[in-house]
Amino acid sequence: MGVMRIGHISLRVMDMEAAVRHYENVLGMRVVHRDGNETVYLKCWDEWDKYSVQLTASDSAGMNHVAYKVERDADLDAIKQRIEAYGMQAELLPEGQLPFCGRSLRFTIPSGHLMHLFAQKDFVGKDVGTVDPEPWPDGLNGVGAHWLDHCLLMCELNPETGVNKVAENVSFFKETMDFHLAEQVVAGPEGEIQAAAFMFRTSTPHDIAFAGGPRAGLHHISFFLDSWHDILKCGDILAKSRTRIDVPPTRHGITRGETIYFFDPSGNRNETFAGLGYLAQPDMPTITWTDPARGIFYHTGTMDENFLAVHT
Repeated sequence: MGVMRIGHISLRVMDMEAAVRHYENVLGMRVVHRDGNETVYLKCWDEWDKYSVQLTASDSAGMNHVAYKVERDADLDAIKQRIEAYGMQAELLPEGQLPFCGRSLRFTIPSGHLMHLFAQKDFVGKDVGTVDPEPWPDGLNGVGAHWLDHCLLMCELNPETGVNKVAENVSFFKETMDFHLAEQVVAGPEGEIQAAAFMFRTSTPHDIAFAGGPRAGLHHISFFLDSWHDILKCGDILAKSRTRIDVPPTRHGITRGETIYFFDPSGNRNETFAGLGYLAQPDMPTITWTDPARGIFYHTGTMDENFLAVHT
């Protein structure tokens, strides 16, 4: 099967204790391991692998790497061959080099972001168990996010010089890992510039997304909630905790997601979203947006330029 889903994201944070309080008290994650004050691992209650967020102490914010889980260990060897046949480098790492994981495959995608694949990670289990489980565990903090769902990476886009790392990423993910293109934003007189792309391996509209800008970086990481009501409650929790809100509750045209954006204490953008949008399947025709403002901010149809300009 190859790639199944997102496995974890490794973030740089500038104040570890403030970051841990944020991910525990706002997102509702719990700490599962600490390496002193340098690295902290957290998981959501509905996840079963050991962690989905790794926080590392740094003097700058941003993403260290993103990791996706493959179904079988042999998939790592097969994808390594495909990446090398594509003309890029990939390195197999021994068990344990990616913390709490078996062998992993490390490579840099065309946009310059570091990515890992792994097949095995220490099993912890859902907080409600797997035998006659309750619908949610007692004692949840914050919004009680179900799981880390996806991330959006900023990619260099400069039509004047012919640089389009969004399009290069789309080709790379299709050819080497069998990702499918659910939606795209196009620009230019003939729609010839692929300015954003939303790709999937599960049945949701996106497991990873790319958007064009002046420089590469991390736009946001996103956590899944049940409903629009939970998005509104998230807004209340952010207001009560004096957390900086970036975009108040609204709906995306792209993916049809109900959403709210905010920042962790280091400035890494978070999203919680609800609504699985539609059933994404490999034979689904790609949805194309020629009006990015309506695609991103469906209700107002007005683009907030800072939304894409500000990122870590």
